[in-house]
Amino acid sequence: MRAMGLDLGTRTLGISLSDATKTIASSYTTIRFPENEYDELLPQLKDLVEKEKVDLIVLGFPKNMNNTVGDRGNTTIQFQQKLKEYLNIDVILQDERLSTVEATHYLLEADLSRKKRKTKVDSLAANIILQTYLDKMKG
Repeated sequence: MRAMGLDLGTRTLGISLSDATKTIASSYTTIRFPENEYDELLPQLKDLVEKEKVDLIVLGFPKNMNNTVGDRGNTTIQFQQKLKEYLNIDVILQDERLSTVEATHYLLEADLSRKKRKTKVDSLAANIILQTYLDKMKG
């Protein structure tokens, strides 16, 4: 079984997957959806979970820099609950502060064009979120 990492935005969902041993995360894809229409993601995620044999989802949790939870964090908590109920698997929140900044930095170092960075940044941020969680679990 594998783990799936998610980076939830207002119009995009970055997705990464682990290997079967839950050691290494890899960018998978980005799903685009109408702004704040999170329920539209549920059937697509269910298909992916079944196809890729996922038994754990690690959802990026956007906390404020002072460790408080704002509007985006509350939206993420609501999405976490919907995912748990819809998919009937564990959905863990992982602090994602600066994951998108880190992903953008990697893509800039790789000298990707702005257009290519835009298509890759969300799945790479999901990859960072998932890899951070996997590393923490391995000790």
